[in-house]
Amino acid sequence: MAKTNAGIIEQEEVFLGEPLDRKARLRKTCRKALTQWQFYLMLLLPFIYVIVFSYIPMGGIVMAFKDYSVSKGIWGSDWVGFKHFIQFLSSPSSLDVIWNTLALGVYSLIAGFPIPILLAIALNEVGNQRFKKVVQMVTYAPYFISTVVMVGLIMQVTDMRTGIINNILQLFGQDPINFLGDPDLFPSLYVWSGIWQTAGYSAIIYLAALAGVSKELQEAAIVDGASRLKRIWHIDLPAIRPQIIILLIFNVGSIMSIGFEKVYLMQNSMNMSKSEVIATFVYKIGLVNADYSFSTAVGLFNSVVGFILLISVNWLAKKFSDTSIW
Repeated sequence: MAKTNAGIIEQEEVFLGEPLDRKARLRKTCRKALTQWQFYLMLLLPFIYVIVFSYIPMGGIVMAFKDYSVSKGIWGSDWVGFKHFIQFLSSPSSLDVIWNTLALGVYSLIAGFPIPILLAIALNEVGNQRFKKVVQMVTYAPYFISTVVMVGLIMQVTDMRTGIINNILQLFGQDPINFLGDPDLFPSLYVWSGIWQTAGYSAIIYLAALAGVSKELQEAAIVDGASRLKRIWHIDLPAIRPQIIILLIFNVGSIMSIGFEKVYLMQNSMNMSKSEVIATFVYKIGLVNADYSFSTAVGLFNSVVGFILLISVNWLAKKFSDTSIW
């Protein structure tokens, strides 16, 4: 009977062919998953978190197309189409908000993106391992400072009476500067404080990629007489090019995603003309003024613009290089 069953199975494999192979692969995958159930159990909580807090709330974007009423609820409110989008895009103050958001995002990208690359290359060239570890620790530590503490440090350092920067300026006979009160200084203060806080952390990815560069390749370049700059240009940079492209795609896609907390804490009535971005605008309109539909429309507009930027840059990267997100 066993031989007969084996013969039948062999005949099924011959006649069924690929479908049976697909079923066999599925069974093999299930058996492998059961043997590694601890790994999938660890992934379960993050998966549930993303579904509950990222995907399920996406149903609420329908509020952007309705005149939301608390008494009627989301689905019972009147449908108004693109009314809130038109209202937002036709308002002069809204255009200023879009421009401020775009300006901060582009400034952060241009000034902040190359710094971790340069820092990683510089650290990779350091021969003294103790000095290298000290520099890594000093540049990496600010990343763990919370946003509230970070803004508090900015306020203390730039204070007109007790701030160290203004004290140094006064030593050289200069008048104190109201950094947080000058709208023209707000973008630089926001961007460069962010670079100081995140450069060391962002450089870790590039340092990990540089650690995989072949030592034999470096030694061959030295034997051929290549200078340090030439070795960086022709060996190190090509080695981290995939990481540079991927992170550039993500950074361009997040140009419009200026963080709410830091901008809001640094914001005041004097720098409002440059510090009002979409995130703070949505907060004030949606929560403070309770105009939920309009704020949802503004937030959806911001997300769509970021998505378009991400798709566009990924398409360009795929067209002109062999690296892309998908």
